[in-house]
Amino acid sequence: MAVNVPGVIVMVVFYLLVLGTGIWASFKSKRKQKESGATGMEMVLLGNRSITWVVGIFTMTGGLMFVKPMRDRNYVTMLDPFHFKYGKVITAGMSLISLGIDLAWIATTFVSLGGTMSVVLDLSFAVSIWISAAVAVTYTLLGGLYSVAYTDVIQLVLILLGMSQEHVKTGKQEQGLSQIVPALGVKVPGSLQAGFIRGTDWNQTTYGSPSPYERGESSLVLPIALQHLTPTFVSIIGIGCVAAAVMSSADSALLSAASIFTSNIYKTILRSQASDRESQWVVQVSVLVMGVAGTSLAMLNNSIIVFWFFGAEMAYIIFFPELLCVVFFKISNGYGAVMGLWVGLVLRLLSGDPTLGLEPVLHFPGCTLEDGVYVQYAPVKTISMLSTIAAILLFSYLASVLFNKGVLPEKWDVFKVKAQHSPVPLSPVGGAIEEEENEELNMNNLE
Repeated sequence: MAVNVPGVIVMVVFYLLVLGTGIWASFKSKRKQKESGATGMEMVLLGNRSITWVVGIFTMTGGLMFVKPMRDRNYVTMLDPFHFKYGKVITAGMSLISLGIDLAWIATTFVSLGGTMSVVLDLSFAVSIWISAAVAVTYTLLGGLYSVAYTDVIQLVLILLGMSQEHVKTGKQEQGLSQIVPALGVKVPGSLQAGFIRGTDWNQTTYGSPSPYERGESSLVLPIALQHLTPTFVSIIGIGCVAAAVMSSADSALLSAASIFTSNIYKTILRSQASDRESQWVVQVSVLVMGVAGTSLAMLNNSIIVFWFFGAEMAYIIFFPELLCVVFFKISNGYGAVMGLWVGLVLRLLSGDPTLGLEPVLHFPGCTLEDGVYVQYAPVKTISMLSTIAAILLFSYLASVLFNKGVLPEKWDVFKVKAQHSPVPLSPVGGAIEEEENEELNMNNLE
């Protein structure tokens, strides 16, 4: 199969459009900074909190339920509530978990793009992901949140236009979009993939027999469907949609990781006296390092299941419950956070996972043996997530009672439960409240 020249041309145009938008947004960011007098870190990480609501909707990466309380307290990253309520140790641990999630997500998205481009365009897997990574890293370095936000607008508009065009162009075709819809999502359940692959008569396509499932290529169902079940122009539109989705996810993960490392590890733990300019340099280096590390991991494309498992499971089972409790439940404290993490993690591992070859130790109702493999039909991920929340609140309450009632001596209270109060609002980046000021405020509250 020769290189798909029209497809390559379309992709070059797409990348130039995205890169140009990112560069334009970086100039817009610098102009806004001069007009407002904002610090460099405010512009890079927060866009000086002045991005319009329309652009904000397009680039939304966090849950709406967390927006108001975190914005009211002037938080910079999603780890700030942990620092102001639990202290440095737990914040460092949660920051490392968050960085791991972002790194796994970057690798997973680039693997999906590389696999799709290598099948549809017949380009080298390595060339595809390194070029994509270079573009994403470049505009994220130049403009920070402004570049990420405005390129997300372009990317999501292209996704919507592309999918609508696929629907119009293939809606009347026998092997059209109605057959490949399950493959157009970021993550397709295994049962849908298997049903789609087995339900297609591959002998009537240019792919031929045996099927992708029999060849061990079920993970490439999307590019195979685009290449062999649709006309050329539809496959080109499809690859554009995939590239736009990947770039939109990757740049957000890059900036997220850089902001967490800079704000919650470097500036809070390693070098609290860092200047605004120094912090900006750390952000840029972090973006570059995360981009190179994530892309390098993506080269291990056989490990995509491991990346996906780590990123998705840790985000849903550990990070979401921890964030929910630290923001909305005053009773939560460091002891509950630690115990909740271990309860959720252990319970999920004991539930097993066939994709990783983990045999279940805990057999929930509905667990059956199929082809020599135990399959859990119970919602084990949700059970683990809810168990994490319950453990956080339960152990937080127990620790609070034990220390506040004097059952345990105060010298054992490493997380300072007796002195804990609601999180103190943060000042804008560059003028954050220091720990000494927080301690003084807490002492005043106690009095």
